[in-house]
Parts: sequence; structure tokens; C-alpha cells
Amino acid sequence: MLIEKGFRKGVNLGGWMSQCDYSRERLETFITEPDFAQIKEWGFDHVRIPVDYNLFQNPDGSLIETGFRYLDKAVALCEKYGLLLILDLHKTAGFSFDEGETEDGFFDSTEYQEMFYLLWEEFARRYGNDPDHIVFELLNEVTDQSYIEKWNRIAETCIRRIRAIAPETIILIGSFNNNGVREVPYLEQPYDSNVIYNFHCYEPLLFTHQGATWTVRIDPETRVSFENSGTSAAYFEDLFADALRKAAENHTCLYCGEYGMIDIASAEDSLKWFKAIHNVFEKHGIARSVWTYKGMDFGLTAPKYDGIREELLQYL
Repeated sequence: MLIEKGFRKGVNLGGWMSQCDYSRERLETFITEPDFAQIKEWGFDHVRIPVDYNLFQNPDGSLIETGFRYLDKAVALCEKYGLLLILDLHKTAGFSFDEGETEDGFFDSTEYQEMFYLLWEEFARRYGNDPDHIVFELLNEVTDQSYIEKWNRIAETCIRRIRAIAPETIILIGSFNNNGVREVPYLEQPYDSNVIYNFHCYEPLLFTHQGATWTVRIDPETRVSFENSGTSAAYFEDLFADALRKAAENHTCLYCGEYGMIDIASAEDSLKWFKAIHNVFEKHGIARSVWTYKGMDFGLTAPKYDGIREELLQYL
């Protein structure tokens, strides 16, 4: 479904309109037109743009036009350079996936949920008239399993409200455990034929996130080589198997919205990991978007890739 529309190989623009200080300098200089040109030159066909609700909504739910102007510019640059776009709501009022964030209460607050619905209705009004080029991703990385029943209900309500405005736009929905691929089977049957199961893949986490300091799941002093990580194409085949079955049963497909290697890992080990997961993506026709273009500890522009970037781009 996504591949037929031209979404196969994408890159995230993480840290631009999300997970940032929201300063004017950041919003106007972190990603600029030459970056879109570079992304196209590197052979990507789409970008995934994470955005945070507070760029677009005040605490009372009223809209912030300046946020939409930045997004409008991104849409225009995608059109100019022939790139498709996935609009990802990375943070909503009352929920953030980041450890240590103060946002909470979303899954039990009708007020926060209404802000979520209203924001998506506004996105639908502004960007839902171009379903061949723009895809919506409802929410980034639901965390706890305890949220999944509420999340399935919230997502269905949100999709119904979007559909009143944008009936044909493809919508991505992910499961708990930070969009875990093993957790895809916990998602409900898609609302309609334009809903796709979304997952993220940083497995094995101890390998892809070695040295990370922002999560308690990682000892930042530990290093893991590719050979000792247990990673292979067969590993990813097994990892994706249940999600692929669930998608087939419900007549939809899978999209991997994030996958990548931390910059601390060597370029050679990173390339081996990308080759292994690439083989399985290609075999099963899974469209994907690598994390991330620039910075954020995972950037493709990192100097470590300077000697192998041309080869690396073949396996993204």
C-alpha cells in the first residue's frame, strides 16, 4: 500500500520540530532547504517529520499559527524536491515516550484526548487533501502495556474524526513498548483499508543503543560488537514473523518508522546491522524510515560514515 504510493526508503528529520528547545534558531536553521536537496540526492523517497503538539497548540488547546508555518514550509520543500512526507505526532498533551518527561495523564484524561483529536482534525484540514503524498502517524511510541486497550479505543476515535475530513489519507498506528514489532499483534483490526501497522526497530537494543545515557535500560559503559550481538537476517525474520502474520490476517501491511544505529558504534558494525535488517525489509516489502538524518546521536551525516556512506545508502 505504501510502496505502491512510492514510500519505500525514507529518513527521519528528528530533532527539528520535536525533542528540541523549540527556539526560533533551531526551527529555522537545524534543517534547511539544502538538507532536502541532499536527502533526495542520497536516494530517499520520503521524510518522516516528528512534531510536538506544543508547537501547534497552547495549553488551552488553541492553535499556534507559527508552528503550522514551519510545517507548511517543510511540505513545500518536499514538493519541490519530489519527496513524500510522513507527519508524525511525537508528543501530545499528557504523553511523551521520553524517560523523565513531565507529560502524563493522556490515557485517562478526556481533556487531553480531546486536544489530541482536535489537533489531528486540524492536521487533516490542512494536509489531508493530498493523500498521495502525505501520510499521518497518530502518536510516537506508546510505552506501557497497560495503555494498549485505552490506546486502541483512542486511536479508533481519532481515526473516525480524521476520516470525516480526510477519507483517503493513509494513517499509521503503532503498539506499546515504544512501537515494538513484537507488540503489533495487540493492535485492533484496522479501522479501514487505509490504516497500516507501524513499528520501530532498534533490536538488539544493547547493540544499537550501546553507550546511551538517556535510558535506564542501557549501561552506558558497555560495548557490544556486531559478532557478539546475535544479529543476522534470520534474527530479524524471527523478530518480524508475528507482526507480518497479523498484518496479513487483517489485509494490511507493515511500516518501520524508525530504525538505526547509535553513533558510538563503529561504522563497520553499523553497516553490518543495516545490511541484515535491509534484507528482511526488502524480502517482505516493508517500507521504512531510518533514524535519523542529522544529529540526535544517530545521524547519517556523522563523520563516522564519511568513508562508507555511498555503500551504506544502498542498505537503508
